[in-house]
Amino acid sequence: MDFFETIMFPFKWLVSVIMVGFHDGLSAIGLPAANGWTWTLSIIGLVLVIRAALIPVFVKQIKAQRGMQLLQPDLKKLQDKYKGKTDQLSRQAMAQEQMAMYKKHGTNPFSACLPMLIQMPFFFALFQVLSGISAAKDKGAGIGAMSHEQVVEFDASSIFGAPLSAALLHGGAGNVAVVVLSIVMILAMTASQFITQKQIMAKNMSEEAMASPFMKQQKMMLYILPLVFGVGGINFPIGVLIYWTTTNLWTMGQQFFVIRRMPTPGSPAAKALAERRAAKGLPSLPLMGAKKADAEAEAEAAAAAVAAKTQRVQPQRKNRKRK
Repeated sequence: MDFFETIMFPFKWLVSVIMVGFHDGLSAIGLPAANGWTWTLSIIGLVLVIRAALIPVFVKQIKAQRGMQLLQPDLKKLQDKYKGKTDQLSRQAMAQEQMAMYKKHGTNPFSACLPMLIQMPFFFALFQVLSGISAAKDKGAGIGAMSHEQVVEFDASSIFGAPLSAALLHGGAGNVAVVVLSIVMILAMTASQFITQKQIMAKNMSEEAMASPFMKQQKMMLYILPLVFGVGGINFPIGVLIYWTTTNLWTMGQQFFVIRRMPTPGSPAAKALAERRAAKGLPSLPLMGAKKADAEAEAEAAAAAVAAKTQRVQPQRKNRKRK
């Protein structure tokens, strides 16, 4: 067993345990054990369990994304401050000020990627489980928590005539059902991922964030990530495509809810929420995060200016020249 296999072993067990648990539960209520739809629902159940467990991480991701968007004007000022300075001391000072800024506002650029990074081991584990079905069947062995009998059942299961363990480039190119279903699932997977990122950029970013260098990276990722998964999808078994499409649809619905109910301050979604609340006669929501801190700082500065203007000026004694 190589190093990668050693790392993935517990994830394979966990993935297979959840799938087998859903499969046994569905079989107990009357669904056929060897039916492809029973195993498909088991894969969807795996998605629901993983995504539900990641909800606290998703909340942190939303806060981190908001913090990063609200920090863009300050980061732009910091970049302008050290523009053209390439010496080691300047780069170190800029990095320290940037980290201090992240720490002050409780965010960092890596928090936004955390849910995807956590999901990847489960994705690879499912890929290994489903890709190894045929080999395990031939060896008379199981995979993870799946017994040999369940491996045989899964290998024989299909939906719309396409085996769940078949991939477009691995034995499925000659099966019309596999080709059609794979293309449909890949298109659904990439489209849902593109729409999710597009709605964030179009509705949940302030004008300052839209004009920042960070936005350029977001625009690149908007097209690169769906393309990467779309091209890679031709190697994924049908079961893995079901998993990734389902998790993308979950993400899209989750983002829609967050953008509608808890938008980033200053974004078009926040203005739309304010208009909806005003139409219902409800008070506007309080400012959050960096915007709230900026508003408080401006209020304190204004109060100090007023106090300075109203402060009584003490007359100073002038020395008169003696005649």
